[in-house]
Amino acid sequence: MSNSTNQQTLGILLERATGQRDEAQRTLQDLLNRADQARAQHGQLTQYRGEYQQRWSQQFSQTGTMDIVACYQNFRGRLDEAIHSQGHVASHADQRVSRARETLLELETRVAAITKLMERRRLEVSRAQQRQDQKTTDEQAARASMAAFNPYSRLSA
Repeated sequence: MSNSTNQQTLGILLERATGQRDEAQRTLQDLLNRADQARAQHGQLTQYRGEYQQRWSQQFSQTGTMDIVACYQNFRGRLDEAIHSQGHVASHADQRVSRARETLLELETRVAAITKLMERRRLEVSRAQQRQDQKTTDEQAARASMAAFNPYSRLSA
């Protein structure tokens, strides 16, 4: 495979890896936003439960029938379930963020590796060209030196 074909192939590979990395960055940002929302909602539910308990504690200290207490306990139970469920949602969202970060890191590493390989290949081509240029220059200098010391080359010129 020629050097230009090799560089083109690496360029295509880099373009694809960069696209995948960029998509992973967008996905991570979306997952971070969702995780923040899930945690915020969990916090709001927890705060509401505290306010609800405080409000009804004051209400029960004044008066309270068994029906009202049963309604309070029923609603509080559903609220606890919602908080518990939202806690799982937030935890799951955090796990997805963690996996997305790992994926992004892998893709960033891949982009860096391809970029480094391309640079190394460019350097190899450049060094090979420099060696070829030096060889050509040395050969020309050797021919010129030989011609300067060859008595027959002066006569034919």
